[in-house]
Amino acid sequence: MTPSLNQFRRVVVKVGSSLLVDRARGRLKHAWLAALAEDLAELHAREVDVMVVSSGSIALGRSVLGLGAGALKLEESQAAAAVGQIALARTWSEVLAHHGITAGQILLTLADTEERRRYLNGRATLSKLLEMRAVPVVNENDTVATSEIRYGDNDRLGARVATMIGADLLILFSDIDGLYTAPPNLDPAARHIPVVPQITPEIAAMAGEAASNLSRGGMRTKIDAAKIAAAGGTHMLIADGRPKNPLRRIMDGARCTWFLTGSSPATARKTWIAGALETKGALAVDAGAERALLGGASLLPVGVTGIEGGFSRGDAVLVRGPSGAVLGRGLVAYDADEAARIVGRSSREIEAILGYPGRAEMIHRDDLAITATPRPAEPATAA
Repeated sequence: MTPSLNQFRRVVVKVGSSLLVDRARGRLKHAWLAALAEDLAELHAREVDVMVVSSGSIALGRSVLGLGAGALKLEESQAAAAVGQIALARTWSEVLAHHGITAGQILLTLADTEERRRYLNGRATLSKLLEMRAVPVVNENDTVATSEIRYGDNDRLGARVATMIGADLLILFSDIDGLYTAPPNLDPAARHIPVVPQITPEIAAMAGEAASNLSRGGMRTKIDAAKIAAAGGTHMLIADGRPKNPLRRIMDGARCTWFLTGSSPATARKTWIAGALETKGALAVDAGAERALLGGASLLPVGVTGIEGGFSRGDAVLVRGPSGAVLGRGLVAYDADEAARIVGRSSREIEAILGYPGRAEMIHRDDLAITATPRPAEPATAA
């Protein structure tokens, strides 16, 4: 069955350059953006966590700087991004503020979503903004990214960020209303595909190239994004974003393509932590912490009795109970030397010990995959 937008609680909306920027004038499409902000405000008012991944900085900046059409040199792209990002961020802030919503700008590079220490920092910032009911507006940091260390398109960036924060839906607005059996601009007989339960080689072969000279993505990058999203437990849809109020149109039944996943963000993340990461050390915990962890709690420093290995913040470590049995594994929030200093101490003491207010948890429950089976409660004995 085709899902409904009403069932999702954390949504990432990706907007491409060709939708935001008038190619002829090199200016933002303010009326269209205001209408999209109305849609985002409706989601936000229903207590949905909303995040935007927005292209457009280079397209805007090249117009301001008078750079002509055609491919730009790396340093020209970086300069255009530096100029255009100011206008882009200001505009998003203004259109969302019109609905009483605070926007927060996040600029990421490939390394920020792939290197675990930086990944955890980015994830914590995004999560805190969402917790405070702000709308993060994310873009690739084109001012410093090079061709070797960049995503190069915001489709894949959007998918990686969506899985990073545990979004259950990623929406890619484009200049096409979904996936077709062949590029519809080349094949009049191409058929629209409303639902993709699984990305097969046949589905991947249907992808075409970018339709706009302002866009660095095409259907090929959207298929790649769908693979990333599905692996992270995130549903994805591709919809035509050109008409005003595109989110409302989806709710009203406008044609689009859904890419489904059989997992959830939490389950996919736990699976990744449990089986895909090499461990760099271990934490030993006491009996009280063992009971708390098996009940779904985070691991606090007070429950840790010892450490093993030379791990760094963001590394995967084993968690061992009092008997030495492995309870699970998780991403640790401290380097080994700092962890050793706060072992057995209350979270309230962390700032006094380390000199800065670190995280309260040694391993947050979202970063912890328990693999041990909880033991049944012992029967009460008669008096």
